Amino acid sequence: MALILIEHPELEAPIRLSTDNTERLSTDPLMYGTRSSWRGSNPVTEPFLWIIASAVLPGDAEDAPASAQIALENLDAEMVQLVRSFTDPATISLAVVLAETPDLIEAEWTGLQLVSADITAGEIVLSISRDEVELEPFPPGRMTRLNFPGLHA
Repeated sequence: MALILIEHPELEAPIRLSTDNTERLSTDPLMYGTRSSWRGSNPVTEPFLWIIASAVLPGDAEDAPASAQIALENLDAEMVQLVRSFTDPATISLAVVLAETPDLIEAEWTGLQLVSADITAGEIVLSISRDEVELEPFPPGRMTRLNFPGLHA
Protein backbone atom coordinates (compact mmCIF):
# COMPACT_ATOMS: atom_id res chain seq x y z
CA MET A 1 0.00 0.00 0.00
CA ALA A 2 1.01 3.63 -0.39
CA LEU A 3 0.95 6.30 2.29
CA ILE A 4 0.62 9.86 0.98
CA LEU A 5 1.43 13.00 2.97
CA ILE A 6 0.40 16.35 1.45
CA GLU A 7 1.79 19.52 3.07
CA HIS A 8 1.18 23.16 2.26
CA PRO A 9 1.62 26.35 4.32
CA GLU A 10 -2.06 27.23 3.89
CA LEU A 11 -3.28 23.90 5.30
CA GLU A 12 -4.10 23.75 9.01
CA ALA A 13 -2.60 20.26 9.20
CA PRO A 14 -1.02 17.93 6.65
CA ILE A 15 -3.36 15.68 4.68
CA ARG A 16 -2.62 12.01 5.38
CA LEU A 17 -3.96 9.45 2.89
CA SER A 18 -3.67 5.68 2.51
CA THR A 19 -4.53 3.41 -0.41
CA ASP A 20 -5.53 0.58 1.95
CA ASN A 21 -8.45 0.26 4.36
CA THR A 22 -6.33 -1.44 7.02
CA GLU A 23 -8.71 -0.86 9.93
CA ARG A 24 -11.98 0.82 10.84
CA LEU A 25 -11.21 4.18 12.45
CA SER A 26 -14.76 5.25 13.29
CA THR A 27 -18.36 4.14 12.75
CA ASP A 28 -20.13 7.51 12.62
CA PRO A 29 -19.01 8.67 10.12
CA LEU A 30 -17.75 5.36 8.74
CA MET A 31 -14.02 5.83 8.11
CA TYR A 32 -11.19 3.42 7.40
CA GLY A 33 -7.47 4.05 7.32
CA THR A 34 -3.98 3.07 8.35
CA ARG A 35 -2.24 3.92 11.60
CA SER A 36 1.44 4.66 11.01
CA SER A 37 4.08 6.82 12.66
CA TRP A 38 5.68 7.66 9.29
CA ARG A 39 6.99 11.27 9.05
CA GLY A 40 6.21 11.96 12.72
CA SER A 41 2.49 11.17 12.56
CA ASN A 42 0.77 10.15 15.78
CA PRO A 43 -0.90 6.80 14.94
CA VAL A 44 -3.72 7.40 17.44
CA THR A 45 -4.72 10.97 16.58
CA GLU A 46 -3.34 11.37 13.03
CA PRO A 47 -4.18 8.24 11.00
CA PHE A 48 -3.78 8.04 7.24
CA LEU A 49 -7.33 8.08 5.86
CA TRP A 50 -8.31 5.53 3.24
CA ILE A 51 -9.14 6.89 -0.19
CA ILE A 52 -10.08 5.17 -3.41
CA ALA A 53 -6.96 5.87 -5.40
CA SER A 54 -4.25 4.36 -7.50
CA ALA A 55 -0.66 5.48 -7.46
CA VAL A 56 2.06 5.22 -10.08
CA LEU A 57 5.18 5.47 -7.93
CA PRO A 58 8.36 7.26 -9.00
CA GLY A 59 10.55 5.30 -11.37
CA ASP A 60 14.30 4.87 -11.20
CA ALA A 61 15.21 6.05 -14.68
CA GLU A 62 18.59 7.77 -14.65
CA ASP A 63 17.76 10.34 -17.31
CA ALA A 64 14.49 11.59 -15.76
CA PRO A 65 13.56 13.12 -12.42
CA ALA A 66 11.50 11.08 -9.95
CA SER A 67 7.90 11.59 -10.96
CA ALA A 68 4.65 9.94 -9.98
CA GLN A 69 0.92 10.14 -10.48
CA ILE A 70 -1.89 9.69 -8.00
CA ALA A 71 -5.40 9.13 -9.38
CA LEU A 72 -8.07 9.91 -6.79
CA GLU A 73 -11.73 9.07 -7.27
CA ASN A 74 -13.61 12.38 -7.45
CA LEU A 75 -16.18 11.63 -4.74
CA ASP A 76 -16.79 15.08 -3.29
CA ALA A 77 -16.90 18.64 -4.62
CA GLU A 78 -14.77 19.75 -1.66
CA MET A 79 -11.85 17.74 -3.05
CA VAL A 80 -11.92 19.80 -6.25
CA GLN A 81 -12.24 23.06 -4.31
CA LEU A 82 -9.23 22.15 -2.17
CA VAL A 83 -7.05 21.27 -5.18
CA ARG A 84 -8.00 24.51 -6.97
CA SER A 85 -7.56 26.74 -3.90
CA PHE A 86 -3.74 26.88 -4.01
CA THR A 87 -1.62 28.87 -6.43
CA ASP A 88 1.77 27.59 -5.28
CA PRO A 89 2.59 23.87 -5.30
CA ALA A 90 2.04 21.56 -2.37
CA THR A 91 4.79 19.26 -1.11
CA ILE A 92 3.99 15.56 -1.33
CA SER A 93 5.76 12.60 0.26
CA LEU A 94 5.07 8.96 -0.62
CA ALA A 95 5.90 5.74 1.19
CA VAL A 96 5.31 2.10 0.39
CA VAL A 97 4.49 -0.09 3.40
CA LEU A 98 2.90 -3.46 4.08
CA ALA A 99 -0.49 -3.53 5.81
CA GLU A 100 0.93 -5.77 8.57
CA THR A 101 3.86 -3.41 9.27
CA PRO A 102 2.79 0.18 8.49
CA ASP A 103 5.75 1.63 10.42
CA LEU A 104 8.33 -0.31 8.37
CA ILE A 105 9.00 1.74 5.23
CA GLU A 106 9.77 -0.37 2.17
CA ALA A 107 10.38 2.63 -0.15
CA GLU A 108 10.09 6.38 0.37
CA TRP A 109 10.07 9.57 -1.72
CA THR A 110 9.98 12.92 0.07
CA GLY A 111 9.93 16.55 -0.99
CA LEU A 112 8.09 16.00 -4.27
CA GLN A 113 6.19 18.96 -5.71
CA LEU A 114 2.68 18.97 -7.16
CA VAL A 115 3.18 19.74 -10.85
CA SER A 116 -0.38 19.54 -12.18
CA ALA A 117 -3.88 18.40 -11.31
CA ASP A 118 -6.15 17.12 -14.08
CA ILE A 119 -9.75 17.12 -12.86
CA THR A 120 -12.63 15.30 -14.54
CA ALA A 121 -16.07 14.31 -13.29
CA GLY A 122 -14.76 10.89 -12.26
CA GLU A 123 -11.23 11.43 -11.01
CA ILE A 124 -8.49 13.83 -9.99
CA VAL A 125 -5.04 12.95 -11.34
CA LEU A 126 -2.20 14.59 -9.43
CA SER A 127 1.17 14.67 -11.19
CA ILE A 128 4.12 15.10 -8.87
CA SER A 129 7.86 15.38 -9.44
CA ARG A 130 11.06 16.52 -7.81
CA ASP A 131 13.16 19.43 -8.95
CA GLU A 132 15.54 18.41 -11.67
CA VAL A 133 19.02 18.38 -10.20
CA GLU A 134 20.38 18.41 -13.71
CA LEU A 135 19.20 22.01 -14.10
CA GLU A 136 21.36 23.32 -11.25
CA PRO A 137 24.17 25.55 -12.52
CA PHE A 138 27.61 24.02 -12.85
CA PRO A 139 30.10 25.07 -11.78
CA PRO A 140 28.19 26.69 -8.91
CA GLY A 141 30.67 29.51 -8.43
CA ARG A 142 34.35 30.20 -8.16
CA MET A 143 36.05 30.21 -4.77
CA THR A 144 37.33 33.77 -5.05
CA ARG A 145 38.15 36.26 -2.32
CA LEU A 146 35.12 38.35 -3.31
CA ASN A 147 32.61 35.47 -3.18
CA PHE A 148 34.08 33.56 -0.20
CA PRO A 149 36.08 36.00 1.97
CA GLY A 150 36.28 33.53 4.90
CA LEU A 151 38.42 31.16 2.84
CA HIS A 152 41.14 33.74 2.33
CA ALA A 153 41.75 34.98 5.83
